[in-house]
Amino acid sequence: MALQVSFICKFLPRSAAMIVVATMATSAQADEVVKIGSVEPVTGGIAHLGKDNENGALLAIEDINKKGLTINGKKVVLQLDTQDDQADPRVATQVAQKLVDDKVVAVVGHLNSGTSIPASKIYSDAGIVQISPSSTNPAYTQQGFKTTYRVVATDAQQGPALADFAKKLGNIRRVAILDDSTAYGQGLASEFEKHAKELGLTVLSHDATSDKAVDFRAVLTKIKSENPDAIMYGGTDATGGPLAKQAMQLGLRAKILGGDGICTESLSNLAGEAANNIVCSQAGGDIAKMPGGAAFQAKYKARFGHVIEYDAPFAYDAVNIVADAMVRAASTDPSKILAAMPSTRYQGVIGETSFDSKGDLQHGVISLYRYIGGKKTLLDQITM
Repeated sequence: MALQVSFICKFLPRSAAMIVVATMATSAQADEVVKIGSVEPVTGGIAHLGKDNENGALLAIEDINKKGLTINGKKVVLQLDTQDDQADPRVATQVAQKLVDDKVVAVVGHLNSGTSIPASKIYSDAGIVQISPSSTNPAYTQQGFKTTYRVVATDAQQGPALADFAKKLGNIRRVAILDDSTAYGQGLASEFEKHAKELGLTVLSHDATSDKAVDFRAVLTKIKSENPDAIMYGGTDATGGPLAKQAMQLGLRAKILGGDGICTESLSNLAGEAANNIVCSQAGGDIAKMPGGAAFQAKYKARFGHVIEYDAPFAYDAVNIVADAMVRAASTDPSKILAAMPSTRYQGVIGETSFDSKGDLQHGVISLYRYIGGKKTLLDQITM
């Protein structure tokens, strides 16, 4: 068996190889092997965020299998079916169909709102639960599907929280807005803009760039001429970091505001010294304030050799919520798992999770951060 596992793993990506080993080591004792899908970009500019999601889901699978899972008298082993959607909406629908064909009982994903939303119809048509650990665009759960859930707050909460913070600072009255043209970036920027205007802040402009952009000097030069007190950016750290760095190089003194897409441990490496000029929000609690946060961080670091980026605890709880629904339904049938989801009351790493009628959290949390000497530092945490 050891030779067989070694031979198989030689030709698999590292994450897939780990999943095969974990499954082969325990499936011989199982009455049933049940697949749970995990979808995120594990290639491209935000692959580090995708791996964080995947690692969180994998750690949950491993922990559940170690403890042992019995459903209706049967010994069940969980297997993670990982797919790379490349943060591309077209690829997302393709891998969603593959997971349906693979007969997964639920899906943890996708990472991006722009991939979660188009993929959600495929899961809905198949009657498969989809729990996103990170998609924040409100539209994801507003389509009328009974299969869509998320374990983070939404941009309808995150955008206003950022605008409220800007208003409270006192020295921010004029803001320029820039988004990366994705469903996530546009949604967050729009929610911020709407609430900023309600608060009496002056929105000087709202421009768009691309989530593949590397040079922001033209749009930043235009924004500089407007003399804003702050620039709100809707996008991820892969573009937000270089944007902040180039803004500093051009002499912009404006504070940079952003959402959970840029609010990562990697941002300081991507932005350099400019990270100290950034304030960002996270559509969930701070790891240090989560009930199981400290223990999870230690376990994660021991398993993967580094600290979490941001999303791992949410992916971890999402897998456990699926397992909890199986136990309560006394079944691994996707339709029965789905039927058990609305009554979820799960106490996990991130705290207690329960859902409203749309699949959103009953009690979302928004955390605000700044970077001091390159270190992500909590400013405030707000329960919505």
